[in-house]
Amino acid sequence: MTPKVSIRDLSKSFGDVHALDRVSLDLHANEFVSVVGTSGCGKSTLLSIIAGLTEQDSGSVTVDGVPVTGPGRDRGVVFQGFTLLPWLTAQQNVQFALQDEPLSRAERASTAQQFLALVGLAGFENAFPRELSGGMQQRVAIARSLSYKPQILLMDEPFGALDALTRREMQTLLTRVWEQHKLTVLMITHDIEEAIITSDRVLVMSRRPGRIRADLTVPLARPRLAAMSSEPEFRQLYSSILELVHEPAA
Repeated sequence: MTPKVSIRDLSKSFGDVHALDRVSLDLHANEFVSVVGTSGCGKSTLLSIIAGLTEQDSGSVTVDGVPVTGPGRDRGVVFQGFTLLPWLTAQQNVQFALQDEPLSRAERASTAQQFLALVGLAGFENAFPRELSGGMQQRVAIARSLSYKPQILLMDEPFGALDALTRREMQTLLTRVWEQHKLTVLMITHDIEEAIITSDRVLVMSRRPGRIRADLTVPLARPRLAAMSSEPEFRQLYSSILELVHEPAA
């Protein structure tokens, strides 16, 4: 199977800080993959390079066989910070991402409304970010990233700033959106339970310099519920990932 995203021997340093060291991995179409690891291990740098926001020192990143040389409409990005424009309404924030699309004003408005409804925000189109909870703001950010219909969704700790209950709701929402839109998702997270609940595979990165220490398939059937976290198979996988995360670098 030809990979959707192919990364080969990717390395990146920032001055004397060696962030990534010869990272290689493949992401396949419609696959949900999470990356876990300690703080500072290069997870966000990896995502930023795939997004085309940071240039690698060596190695290659391709999407459908085409080298990544910068940001592209084939990749949507969602950050931990909601990155909404505070002077625009929810609908206007989503429409902002569509300004380069060949759409009429009415079509942009209709598309924005469609994706706000998809993330459960029908009726909040005219609300400003300050009038929305953190979870609702992140829903707007996800709707904005999906509005131009990327094939790949890159997420950097998207739910890290949310409370536990809202986080669970957003995990369920994200899984539903992924299934409906047949996206390829790469998500950075510190939450091992979140990675197991949402993902097909979990990649464990070593301490800096970041390398892929393990590539683990999640064998649990979908749909996955939070209650599954007490089941033996779930706990065994959780313990294995936790041990790998904290294992000293070779």
